[in-house]
Amino acid sequence: MPGIIHYGTFVVSFILLLIIPGPGNLILITSASKGGARSGYLCLMGILLGDQVLLWLAIAGVAALLESSPHVFQVIKWLGAAYLLWMGAQLLMKAKTGAPPPPVTGKRTPFLQGMAITLMNPKPILFYVMFLPLFIDPARSLGIPTFGILAGTAAALTFIYCSIMIFLTTSLAEKVRTRPGMVYMLEKATGLFLALFAFKLAFFS
Repeated sequence: MPGIIHYGTFVVSFILLLIIPGPGNLILITSASKGGARSGYLCLMGILLGDQVLLWLAIAGVAALLESSPHVFQVIKWLGAAYLLWMGAQLLMKAKTGAPPPPVTGKRTPFLQGMAITLMNPKPILFYVMFLPLFIDPARSLGIPTFGILAGTAAALTFIYCSIMIFLTTSLAEKVRTRPGMVYMLEKATGLFLALFAFKLAFFS
């Protein structure tokens, strides 16, 4: 492939990164379990769009701007942490009170949640800048087309992995719905994870 080295290693590495649990995984599972496959795929589209925006911002040199303007980076990071904390608190409150979950079958809610959770964490921009150059040969790189292949590969792998997650989640969703205790534990665990991730994002990253 033009300008790309160790493509197989890139694919394997990206798959391993996808498997690592994160807020995107959890919001995808929550959307699919409550709203079915349609909501799951809407959330996935939001995650994909957010990922591509961050990736191309990194390619465009936004990472250098963030590194040279730490205050901007910090503000974005705190906004992301606040949003994750708010979502975590909502889930914890619903799990505690036993209130019915809000509908997520609308056309925009899962999509916007997936995109917002992805975009509100600026760290992937810096990660992409450090990660992508490992697989690019500067002497043979074609610039945008070379990066486009890697970006397209990342999107395809994300779509396949998340589709598997949606299938597994919707397959088990009916069993989960018939067991209030499992719903309670799922919402509580998801809310707690999002709150802890927000705290880590704000103060330890």
